[in-house]
Amino acid sequence: MEQTPMTPRGEELLRNELVRLKTVERPRIVAAIAEARSHGDLSENAEYDAAKEEQGMCEARIKDIEAKLASANVIDVTKLKDPQSSKTKIIFGCTVTLVDLDTDKEVVYKIVGEDEADIQSNLISYKTPIAKGLLGKFEGDEIEIKIPKGTIDYEVMKVEYI
Repeated sequence: MEQTPMTPRGEELLRNELVRLKTVERPRIVAAIAEARSHGDLSENAEYDAAKEEQGMCEARIKDIEAKLASANVIDVTKLKDPQSSKTKIIFGCTVTLVDLDTDKEVVYKIVGEDEADIQSNLISYKTPIAKGLLGKFEGDEIEIKIPKGTIDYEVMKVEYI
């Protein structure tokens, strides 16, 4: 079974979503199905069809979350830093400060699991081209990362295990 890497925050978000789906959404959908059934003929009942479709999507998401949590490899980066190390390596879960060598623009990314990725919050999935280009590099490295629009040249300014 392939493990799903995630941060402790990512695991907590999934567990909270699972609880919400099972305790709030599932009962609400069951009530909507019962209400739609009470209207009679199910063959032309759009409310019933919509509720059944929503039930299917809810149950699929529950199964998806349960599978991810069952195969979760929770990585708490705050416990991994080697105090003897003079250079800090970029790994899953760390926060990286980069400078674009062409524009001198600074950007900060945290490398996270797929379910917690949010580019607006600078949380990038470990599967993105930028994260793949960063993993294994060190503070002070200059790197060229291939992205769909071309390439970006970065200098790694800081790597934090926070």
